[in-house]
Amino acid sequence: MKILVTGCKGMLGRDCMDYLAVAQEPVGVDLEDGDLALAGIAEDICQRVDPQWIVHCAAWTDVDGAESAPDQAHSANVTATENLAGWCGRSGCGLTYISTDYVFSGADAGGGYDEEEPRDPVNRYGLTKAQGEEIVAALSTPWQIVRTSWLFGDGPVNFPRTILRLLSQRESLSVVNDQEGCPTFTRDLAHVIGFLVHRGLGGIFHATNSGVCTWYDLAREVAVLTGSDPDRIQPCGSDVYPRPAVRPNCSVLRSRRLEEAGCPARPGWQDALARYLPLLTSGRSRFQ
Repeated sequence: MKILVTGCKGMLGRDCMDYLAVAQEPVGVDLEDGDLALAGIAEDICQRVDPQWIVHCAAWTDVDGAESAPDQAHSANVTATENLAGWCGRSGCGLTYISTDYVFSGADAGGGYDEEEPRDPVNRYGLTKAQGEEIVAALSTPWQIVRTSWLFGDGPVNFPRTILRLLSQRESLSVVNDQEGCPTFTRDLAHVIGFLVHRGLGGIFHATNSGVCTWYDLAREVAVLTGSDPDRIQPCGSDVYPRPAVRPNCSVLRSRRLEEAGCPARPGWQDALARYLPLLTSGRSRFQ
């Protein structure tokens, strides 16, 4: 099956390309290939590649930046998705849309969100991703929405990389301890996406590594796994680090539909972190 992967040079896109290449025919496109928010460009790319399925990883992911550049975020996350969905609707091509925990408010989550919970974003980034979901869910052709959270992988910016850098620069750190979520390794997420695409399963799926933690818990685990003293990291409230975009207090995505579909269990986030960090400490990362 020929698969078009958008955002193929991003943190998740690279892992999707690598994993899908084992059994499929992935073709990757990124910004230099054209702006997918331009209908003509999206149409030309799709016609040239002629995929049977599209894995849409390309997105505006700067959560705070979306507050100051809402039009650009909307263009990347909504208009581009609309263009790809339009082509899928006309051609019969399947579409996998990568979404986020930020489509939920995080207020009174009761321990997390199931796949069918109503969308209720509290920032512009979450709003654009929720709007993208609505476009995809309206398709009459095969579609998948894969929500994930707290991604880390071989990219230039992610939370574990930032903590590792700060531990090398400072004696002590304060890290937020009032936001809960499910850290997710892009390699493990790529495996789930491959599973879903290969089987052509439809609907909304929550795909994260197993287990729940706070940013503080995650930072301490980075310290432990890299031989630093975790007590150098202290907990604090979100109010210590005010940000332009409101963050959900609870970003936990509960998974039921993957299990019903027979998807293998995802490793715990600690296991995932232990597999990721050697990329940084050994110098094997693409982004040193």
